[in-house]
Amino acid sequence: MADVIVLGAGAAGLAVAAQLKARGVDCVVLERGTGVATSWRGRYDRLRLHTIRGLSGLPGLAIPREYGRWVKRDDLVRYLEAYAQRFAITVRTGTTVERIKPAADRWSLQLGDGSEQSAHTLIVATGYLHTPVVPQWPGRETWTGTLLHSAEYRNAEPFRGRNVLVVGPGNSGAEIATDLAEGGAASVSLAIRTPPHIVRRETAGWPAQMNGVLLGRLPERAFNTMAAAMARLEMPDLRPYGIDRPAEGLKTRLRTRRYVPLQDVGIVADVLAGRVRPVAAVQGLTATSVLLADGTSIQPDVIVAATGYGTGLPALFEDPSLFDETGVPRIHGGAAARPGLFFVGYDVTLGGMLRQAALESRRVARAVHRDSRS
Repeated sequence: MADVIVLGAGAAGLAVAAQLKARGVDCVVLERGTGVATSWRGRYDRLRLHTIRGLSGLPGLAIPREYGRWVKRDDLVRYLEAYAQRFAITVRTGTTVERIKPAADRWSLQLGDGSEQSAHTLIVATGYLHTPVVPQWPGRETWTGTLLHSAEYRNAEPFRGRNVLVVGPGNSGAEIATDLAEGGAASVSLAIRTPPHIVRRETAGWPAQMNGVLLGRLPERAFNTMAAAMARLEMPDLRPYGIDRPAEGLKTRLRTRRYVPLQDVGIVADVLAGRVRPVAAVQGLTATSVLLADGTSIQPDVIVAATGYGTGLPALFEDPSLFDETGVPRIHGGAAARPGLFFVGYDVTLGGMLRQAALESRRVARAVHRDSRS
């Protein structure tokens, strides 16, 4: 029997656990993986944070300076391990949760081993990028080539000399396309349904993240206009190469679709040089071909679906009204969704995911602390 349970030993879960301990509230963190930062450990090898080190640390412990401005995946994992040790956070690894339901004034968790655990307060921090989603393209069952989600991609080595189609021009898709182009793939195509907003990761040392932090509170219309003007100044016109300019403003897209811009860490140069070829959206598959929205088709050997994730949360709870149509909690980030139930780490902002997790961890810890004293 625990007073407070935190689900997920990623950045958000560890941050809120540390903030609770700082306020004298004990908790236990349940983690499905073998250690903290499970989701980060499984990402592709060349991944670096798209936010600067100084704005990505969690409360109470800065990311070491020697990790550089743009922190590598493995260094971030080391940092999160050190964070859990620094604050002596109790993490129970290898613990999966099958079902969550209210029980009187507590929350009851059915675990994968058949046991149950309950707590007065439950804080869910299992992550926005939890469950890989691959579209059910027509004809997918007939496809004879290789199909994998970007969550399964590690590096370009297995794809040397092969024709690869990457689906989805988000940050992961674009970076994987660049990795493949540099790593010896015979050809790399990038399927685009909605033209991305592309920004430089930094300009003259000024990181794109700071624009989001400082300008993010501007009215939507003003922000959209400013972002479009900056894009025209910073980026070459990619329309002749198959990437249209976005029709929808950046802040509008953030509000309606939780979209963040694509940071250029090589994809623009690759498109200009012909190393990555933009193509239309995927409409369907045959045994050997991919049918595109413009009526053409291509014959890749491999499809890498950088097509996003689901939260996996609706399957855990009996109450569907907790979540919107995408599976994101309707109330999260500080306020209780139900008495004793909090969701942290599900807000997408232009200021960066880790910075937002740090902010939310303080809000949730304050709310839980107040509740524990009442």
